[in-house]
Amino acid sequence: MSEIVDKAVAILNAKLGGQGFDGSAKFVFEGEGTLILDADGARAGDEETDVTLTATAEVFQAILSGDQNPTSAFMSGRLAIDGSMGQAMKLAAIL
Repeated sequence: MSEIVDKAVAILNAKLGGQGFDGSAKFVFEGEGTLILDADGARAGDEETDVTLTATAEVFQAILSGDQNPTSAFMSGRLAIDGSMGQAMKLAAIL
């Protein structure tokens, strides 16, 4: 697991404030690794989920820091979404 994935796990868990996510999502950091977000919070992992989001580490870092709107990243092709769009929209509220 990369340092980038470790940092993303910490950021997402802080944003969740000890709560889990209603559903499951996988973040694929191209060339770095993956993380899972579900009822237990965020953790490194690679399992099947309701939705998979794929982007470069730079795009995810910008989304997590608030510098990039996730919807804009998707619309511009910088973020790929596979699976439940409803779950992806719930994620946008967290991010």
